[in-house]
Amino acid sequence: PARACVSDFTEMMRALGYPRLISMENFHTPNFMLVSEVLLWLVRRYEPQTDIPPDVETEQDRVFFIKAVAQFMATKAHIKLNTKKLYQADGYAVRELLKVTSVLYSAMNTKGVERADVSEEDSSKFKFDLGSKIADLKAARQLASEITSKGVSLYDLLGKEVELREARTKSIARPLEINEAEKVMKIAIDCVLEQVQKTKDMLNNVALDEANLEAKIEKRKLELERSQKRLQTLQSVRPAFMDEYEKIEEQLQKQYSTYLERFRNLTYLEQLLEDHRRAEQEIFEEAANVLRLMQNRLKEEEQHLLKSGDNDDSDIEIQEDEGSDSEVEDRQMMKQRTATETLLRG
Repeated sequence: PARACVSDFTEMMRALGYPRLISMENFHTPNFMLVSEVLLWLVRRYEPQTDIPPDVETEQDRVFFIKAVAQFMATKAHIKLNTKKLYQADGYAVRELLKVTSVLYSAMNTKGVERADVSEEDSSKFKFDLGSKIADLKAARQLASEITSKGVSLYDLLGKEVELREARTKSIARPLEINEAEKVMKIAIDCVLEQVQKTKDMLNNVALDEANLEAKIEKRKLELERSQKRLQTLQSVRPAFMDEYEKIEEQLQKQYSTYLERFRNLTYLEQLLEDHRRAEQEIFEEAANVLRLMQNRLKEEEQHLLKSGDNDDSDIEIQEDEGSDSEVEDRQMMKQRTATETLLRG
C-alpha cells in the first residue's frame, strides 16, 4: 500500500506540473527538506498569496512550518492533516500529502487543463488590480448613500417651503426694533468674549502641561538609562543555574531523539501486529472450514456403517438354526469392534 501511495503521489505531482522529479527512493528514509518543499509548493498552488515562512533549518522552525501548513489546509481547504506523520517525512507523510494532491488533481480534471495552467503572474496581477480598486469602491458606496440621504432631506425641505415663505415674508415686513437688536448683539459679544477667555486659559494650560510633560520625559529618560545599565550588568553576569539548564537541555535532546525512535518503532510494530492478526484470522477461518468438512465426512461414514450393521443383523437372524446363541453374540461383538475401529481410523 505504501508503494502504491508513493506511485500515485508521483503521478499526481507530475500532472500538476511540479518542476522536480520525485521517485519512490526519495521516501525510503526521512527526507524533511523534500516534504517541506512539496508542502510549500502545494500551498502556493492552492493560494499564491500565502505568507508561510519557508525556514526549516532548526527544530522550532520545522514545527512552526508544519503547524502553519496544517492550519492553512484546515481553514482554507477543509483538509485535516496529521502533523506527526508529516514531521516523520517518510512513507506515512506521503499519505498525508496525497490528501492535498488528490484535491488539486480532481479540481484540475474538472475545470480543465487550460484553466489550471494559468500563470501565477497573471493571477497576482489581477488580484493586485482588484485590491487597488477596493478603496475607490468603498468611497463610491459612501458617496451614493450620502447623495441619497441629502436628496431625501432636500425633498422634505422643499415640501416645507410654502409655509416657510410666509413666515419669511412676515419677518421681513416687520419693522426692526433697535433695543432688541442691541440686546442680541450684546449677548453675541459676551459669548465671543467668553470663548476668547476660554481659549487663553487653554493656552496657559497647554504651557503648563508642556512643562510637566518635559519633566516627565526627563525622568523617564533617567529611568531608561538606569534600566539599560542594569540590563548590561545582568547580561554580562552568567546565572548560577545556567550549567544545570544546559545539562537539562542536552538530556531533553536525547529524550526527544529516543521518543522519535520509539514512535517510529511503535508505528512499525503496530503495522506488523495488524498484518499478523490478519494472517491469524485467515488461518482460523481455514481451520474452521477443514473441521466442518471433517465433521460432515464423519457423519456420512457413521451413517454408512449403521446401514451396513443393519444388513449384517438380518443375515444373522436367517442363520439362527446353523449356530448357537453364543456364537451369534460373539459375531455381533466382533462386528461392533471392527465398526468402532473403522470409525476411529476415519
